[in-house]
Amino acid sequence: MTVEVLRVRDLRVRYDTPRGTVKAVEEVSFSLRQGEKLGLVGESGSGKSTIALALMRLIRPPGRIESGQVFLGDSNLLALSDEQMRLTRFARISLVPQGAMNSLNPVMRIRHQLGDTIRAHDADSPRQDVEARIAELMESVGLRKSVANMYPHELSGGMKQRVCIAMGICLRPQVIIADEPTSALDVVVQRQVMDTLDSVQAQLGAAVILVGHDMGLMAQFVDRIAVMYAGRLVEIGPVEQIFDESLHPYTRLLIATLPSLEVRSAFRGIPGIAASPLDPPNGCTFHPRCPWAIDRCSDEAPAYREVRPGRWAACHLAV
Repeated sequence: MTVEVLRVRDLRVRYDTPRGTVKAVEEVSFSLRQGEKLGLVGESGSGKSTIALALMRLIRPPGRIESGQVFLGDSNLLALSDEQMRLTRFARISLVPQGAMNSLNPVMRIRHQLGDTIRAHDADSPRQDVEARIAELMESVGLRKSVANMYPHELSGGMKQRVCIAMGICLRPQVIIADEPTSALDVVVQRQVMDTLDSVQAQLGAAVILVGHDMGLMAQFVDRIAVMYAGRLVEIGPVEQIFDESLHPYTRLLIATLPSLEVRSAFRGIPGIAASPLDPPNGCTFHPRCPWAIDRCSDEAPAYREVRPGRWAACHLAV
């Protein structure tokens, strides 16, 4: 039986604003198995990146983790001290951030940034060991060793993203969170970056959470898909089953936006606008945009339940 390396239970994240409290993440629960690739997908503002930051304990005011549990092995990350969590980041769970352009220090060479990350967890590491590890990291992400001597501005977007991947794996973590690692990259470089992430994941045997909004990319990379809407999980299941038969209307409409090579048709979007986490509608948060909504949907919020073995959904019509 495959071991669960990460278990998230009833995670809630809030942002306090002058207009009121934003429920950015509401009662989110899921698990991640060893070596598994999980896609966390949804429209902008659905809470995907907030979950990634919450798992890393990087939510800053006016945001706060209100409640929940995040177990990495036997450790509840939300119960660790700040120092314990600092030592856990990169060593056991790491984040490949969105936008490599803004994630690297522009006035430090790549080797110094990687070296600082390694020494922050092992200050007594001999210099030659650190240098050898940096060379190994460059090779593992498909970059020349000489790239370590460059500054970020000397690298292309794809090279910067690979450096961020190298930083994320430098201490061989059990879980890698990749927050939209291909944003602002052209399709060829996107494929190279995803191949790199796939390769290093296989080398480490780590589990990966891929955060994004591109269902096509998810179909090619992940084992399971978790779909977010307005701060809540609305469906989760194996990627093949999600694409063959979605149980939630929002998932169905997301997949319908993908272009087809077989049938030529006009671009299709999801009607309406995303629900506001500041003032969500009553009942099912998706019902104002749902073509299949019934009277019950506007009055009663559907329970997030296991509809079939391994298939979870929050929809009154899911069977």
